[in-house]
Amino acid sequence: MTARIVVVLACMVVMLRLSEAAVYKVGDSAGWTTIANVDYKLWASTKTFHIGDTVLFQYNPQFHNVMRVTHAMYRSCNNSKPISTFTTGNDSITLTNHGHHFFFCGVPGHCQAGQKLDLNVIHPTSSTPLSDPPISSDSSSPSSPPSTTTIPAAGVPGPSPSHAASIPHVAAAVVALLVSCLFENFAY
Repeated sequence: MTARIVVVLACMVVMLRLSEAAVYKVGDSAGWTTIANVDYKLWASTKTFHIGDTVLFQYNPQFHNVMRVTHAMYRSCNNSKPISTFTTGNDSITLTNHGHHFFFCGVPGHCQAGQKLDLNVIHPTSSTPLSDPPISSDSSSPSSPPSTTTIPAAGVPGPSPSHAASIPHVAAAVVALLVSCLFENFAY
């Protein structure tokens, strides 16, 4: 009985922590592209990224990719030795530490055309006002499930971010279910 209670409480803590994570579709409805003239620097400046958040790169893999690079590579659009390369067209990347994360499209000319992204994951003790909630998906997204990758930051300081709202709905329902199971166990 005590073991069940501990398991239920541990699950509740995990679910509450997960409810704080947000999912951001890079470029919102335009996605990861050069066609829509998306200002990815402006897009990132309107979001606040936290440890545990996920960024979703959706794009046509015949024409684009996503490369995680160092700050120097980002500044010069040097794609010779990326830290990692993503090519599915539906790449989901979980941010695991604070600091800057640098990405660009490695197709020749795309980075120079502005298809590059600097995400700043704020330090956990930072607090700023909330902004618009992130977009988790839309009906125009590809049908294949996203590939998920967890990456560390590049560790470069940067501009101060704005806060994004979390997505607690599913986690709250799971926590409520776990609490009801806990109370059912006490009834016996």
